[in-house]
Amino acid sequence: MKIELPNQSYKYITENSQECDAQTAFVLTTQNEKYKEDALKNGAHSIVPIKEVRSLFGLDKIKIVGITGTNGKTTTASAIYSFLLDLGYKAAMQGTRGLFMNDEVVEGKTLTTPSVLNTYRHIYQAVEAGCEFFIMEVSSHAIVQKRVEGIDFELKILTNITQDHLDYHKTLGEYIAVKNSFFEDDGKKLINKDEAKASFNISKAYTYGIENPATYRLMAYSLNNATSGIIQHFQEIVPFTASLHGFFNLYNLMAAISATHLLTGKKLEEVADVVDNFAGVSGRMEQVCEVPNVIVDFAHTPDGMQQVLNALREKELLVVFGAGGDRDREKRPLMGKIAVSLAKKVYITSDNPRYEDPQLIVDDILSGIEDRSNVVVELNRKRAIELALDEQGEEEVVVILGKGDENYQIIYDKKLPFDDREVVRELLHLK
Repeated sequence: MKIELPNQSYKYITENSQECDAQTAFVLTTQNEKYKEDALKNGAHSIVPIKEVRSLFGLDKIKIVGITGTNGKTTTASAIYSFLLDLGYKAAMQGTRGLFMNDEVVEGKTLTTPSVLNTYRHIYQAVEAGCEFFIMEVSSHAIVQKRVEGIDFELKILTNITQDHLDYHKTLGEYIAVKNSFFEDDGKKLINKDEAKASFNISKAYTYGIENPATYRLMAYSLNNATSGIIQHFQEIVPFTASLHGFFNLYNLMAAISATHLLTGKKLEEVADVVDNFAGVSGRMEQVCEVPNVIVDFAHTPDGMQQVLNALREKELLVVFGAGGDRDREKRPLMGKIAVSLAKKVYITSDNPRYEDPQLIVDDILSGIEDRSNVVVELNRKRAIELALDEQGEEEVVVILGKGDENYQIIYDKKLPFDDREVVRELLHLK
């Protein structure tokens, strides 16, 4: 990808050495430094360190917020984005769902955190659109690969730390260390005080929590029908209501309310007043059908599954799920154990198997389940969903986990059309 920059000695810049020529400078990042010689061989106009171009993209003209954590990044980012827009600010958001700007979709789904230059390009677009804030999700991969280098964050946020991506990080200890490394600097940060694994530089640190004393503390809450709560911030005590469901979403809302308060300087009451306008995120606790009750969620980690199923624990649950191929194998038995402990019946199926044998993935999940009397294995995901719907009783809830709003299934390296929600609508003749 070449980007044209006016008023420079070069016409374009790129982070791809293959695109270099006499008019195109090579932007040097930690990710691509091994291709520097290739860029020179291809006739690059010059080699420009990434930090030297940050001002050209307007990174110093906008407040950038980075959110990391195992679960809750997307909902927290989306909530902050929604709150800011409702308070009258112009804002942009980059993450798993794509690039959004001033309530419009600019680009579709992408990596949680794109390459450095792509993020710079998105920030530049936001600045040009008059945005005052740029909200971005920051994955653990992005932290290790320095895909956020050169970015000065106005605020960094930690949602939580549980098990994920051990195919990449190898150990939970390494994964925890990577997440915490994001908070070693002296900048402003907002930390989940109830996350025992969090470690951070206390300089300019603010906290939010439910169980422990924090800068922003949830004093009381109710999860009946929707969600309501009372936040205490020093002497301020403010109520809020929200349409999101589940205890875990209280944390997402607390992070978003606290962050918006810190970023804008508005009265906490003003922030709380716009919370109920946020309808949530597609594919996150999304009710596809009310009768029969069918819910789709992106949960694909042990903790994520537990949070979602606990939120529905007053109902009898029929749970359909699998696990991604070529990813962390250690979490699979844990996912199986959690599913059978919280569901009336479990349907284990294929997720995104990639190059892995779907049956071997299922075998890993089954290794965490001792009593398999209420477990059905059906590798065909559509058929597994159909079985659950066919066997669903009047008061039971079918919960389909793992893919959320994804509209594809990855088999080998092919993305084949598949959307859990559309499958449900088709099987229930709702189309």
